[in-house]
Amino acid sequence: MKLIQYIKLARLDKPIGIYLLLWPSLMGLLIGGINENLTIKSFLIVLFGAIIVRSCGCVINDISDHNIDKSVKRTQTRPLAAGKLTILEAWTFFAILALFSLAILLITPKLTQMISLIFAICIVIYPLTKRFLNAPQVFLGITFGSGAIISYSLVNSDFSISILLLYIAVICWTISFDTFYAMEDLKDDLKIGINSTAILWKDNAVKVALFFHYVFLGIFIIIGLLNEFSVTFYFFVLLLVIFVFMQIGYIKKKKYLEAFKFNNWVGMICVLALSSEIIW
Repeated sequence: MKLIQYIKLARLDKPIGIYLLLWPSLMGLLIGGINENLTIKSFLIVLFGAIIVRSCGCVINDISDHNIDKSVKRTQTRPLAAGKLTILEAWTFFAILALFSLAILLITPKLTQMISLIFAICIVIYPLTKRFLNAPQVFLGITFGSGAIISYSLVNSDFSISILLLYIAVICWTISFDTFYAMEDLKDDLKIGINSTAILWKDNAVKVALFFHYVFLGIFIIIGLLNEFSVTFYFFVLLLVIFVFMQIGYIKKKKYLEAFKFNNWVGMICVLALSSEIIW
């Protein structure tokens, strides 16, 4: 059934990517709305935006990598690699998703529209970066981090040091968790000539990835200090520290995919930490 193949093409059956894009976007929205009025409309825009944008990214990624995916065990069953959808069908689906994205943009402020259109270029370019950049995870971080800036602009047009720090933090966080993801495909990537930080950093990949995660946590704490957040915020930060040790547990067992997926909980706790400052 074609519908199932389109769902798989957009990776809607594997929502971890949606979560990892949604959490930074909600963080940006919450930081922008600390002294502003947050509306249900803003949250819905961020939610549906994350779903559609991530779907667009998956489709364009599979179009770009469909020949490569045939050579990687984990991706051989993807609709394009398996021949269950044609390239034309994939491009048509991408165009439909892009139109939905534009429709959502039409109900956002002009600043949000401008920022979104600029970062849309990054979404299209990212799949190609694995071929010519030694560290494509950095470019992915720049792309994923844009969700925080875009969401912030929905409710706040004034620049703040907090959103800049958050953007840097999300870039570091993305580099960290996507390096673990890349370690799962290390042998296949080496065989087909795809770049990643897991290959670039070799035996130090785990140490460097964890370092970026520590930088992410450090910046998140600095954001709390700058905004004079309450004790409740730091309770959630303590949970984040505990989560680091839990993630290291997966890494020691070489369960890199589980370590990657565990970052869903990291993002959720960050959102709860920022939410607590608005609720209380």
